[in-house]
Amino acid sequence: MQIGGELATALEQLTRLVRQLATAGDLSMSALMLLGRLVRQGPQRLTDLAGQERLSQPGMTQLVGRLERDGWVTRTAGTGDRRAVLVEVTAAGRELVALRHAQRAEALSRLLDQLDPDDRAAIEHALPALTRLIEVRTPDFQEPTP
Repeated sequence: MQIGGELATALEQLTRLVRQLATAGDLSMSALMLLGRLVRQGPQRLTDLAGQERLSQPGMTQLVGRLERDGWVTRTAGTGDRRAVLVEVTAAGRELVALRHAQRAEALSRLLDQLDPDDRAAIEHALPALTRLIEVRTPDFQEPTP
């Protein structure tokens, strides 16, 4: 198996693990990804979020509606185009994202402590490259179809 396949397998398993590590808020991965994006990037147009998160517009509207009902986000009319809807994370949403991140970080630290020092060092050395790999993916990047 080439490195792309090995990396895909490792990341799929790691994603499953990370999903299990934090439970505050009892949110789906789609909801968590959306909240994280809003924390990192600030208010976004609903249509832009749908494209970035690869959800249909009705699906994103439904997701934002649930998050709004739970107090994690607010919706406002856009300033230039009143038809545009801006979605913004609330203070409670920011706190939830921070809490879940802290839960994951603590749990991962405990797991890392169980590894031998060489494995921990290898993971630490790989982090900058993994970060650059994420940054390489531009908004117009298209995955190949299977």
